[in-house]
Amino acid sequence: MSASPESKSATQSPENVRRFAERAVKPLVFVLACGPAGWLLYGALTNAIGPNPIEYIIRYCGDWALRFLLIALAVTPVRLLSGAAIVGRLRRMLGLFAFFYVCLHILAYVGLDQFFNWSAIFADVVKRVYITVGMAAFLTLVPMAATSTSGMMKRLGARRWRRLHRVVYFSAIAGIIHFLMMLKTGYAEPALYGVILTALLGIRALKKWP
Repeated sequence: MSASPESKSATQSPENVRRFAERAVKPLVFVLACGPAGWLLYGALTNAIGPNPIEYIIRYCGDWALRFLLIALAVTPVRLLSGAAIVGRLRRMLGLFAFFYVCLHILAYVGLDQFFNWSAIFADVVKRVYITVGMAAFLTLVPMAATSTSGMMKRLGARRWRRLHRVVYFSAIAGIIHFLMMLKTGYAEPALYGVILTALLGIRALKKWP
């Protein structure tokens, strides 16, 4: 005796929901990750980003770069603790969004603040230690972004690829130090990021996760 259409629908419904959720989660996260950039664009077009828009843009993009970097680092612990495989598929995209906001941060500094005056930029990097640290963090992210594709992972080999991408821990540490050093008061936010990063690194050390 064959099952009724209603019973088949009831049996397949949870599986269909799961598949739909897996297909929808990456586009949804992509749209949400574009949200900070969209909000910044809206604020710039409506003159709603304060009396010093250049400083605001530089700080805003830097803040979101660091946040996305920490979110990307949190993906593996969340995936393994929750058992949700779909979470692991978001790590590459979130890491690239961190790089995207870092690039906006750098471009705002180089273009809007320094007007592409390379001699002044070089002098600034040498003179101000927090900018030196920030540039070092940015440079360590470049090879990771360049090798983020599946093809590059195959070319490098899984072991060398993982070894290269462990540099992201240094990038995050340097990013927090850069943030902390540029402040004159109000250290609560970088301190919170430091606590989060310490916890993530501690979990990885205990569990020996990549």
